[in-house]
Amino acid sequence: MTMNKSQLTQELADTTRLNLKIAEKVVNIFFDSIVDALLEGDRVELRGFSSFRIKHYPPYQGRNPKSGGAIAVKAKKMPFFKVGKELRNMVDQGSE
Repeated sequence: MTMNKSQLTQELADTTRLNLKIAEKVVNIFFDSIVDALLEGDRVELRGFSSFRIKHYPPYQGRNPKSGGAIAVKAKKMPFFKVGKELRNMVDQGSE
């Protein structure tokens, strides 16, 4: 099973007995806050769960897989997720 954003919103509404529209707003604020912090160059840490940061990749010389010719790959920034120790342990123990 995969949980998507709307299912997460429904779970929040059911668990807290919040109105669905309010639960949706809470979920959106949560995710938007993470995105905003990353865009400002901040690291987001949810202790025990995960941390998010932006990873910087320098430019490099790559190869076109079809022609084999060299191509210049631009520098880029990518969001990076690192699982927290407590979550990693819970998932590992749950798989036994």
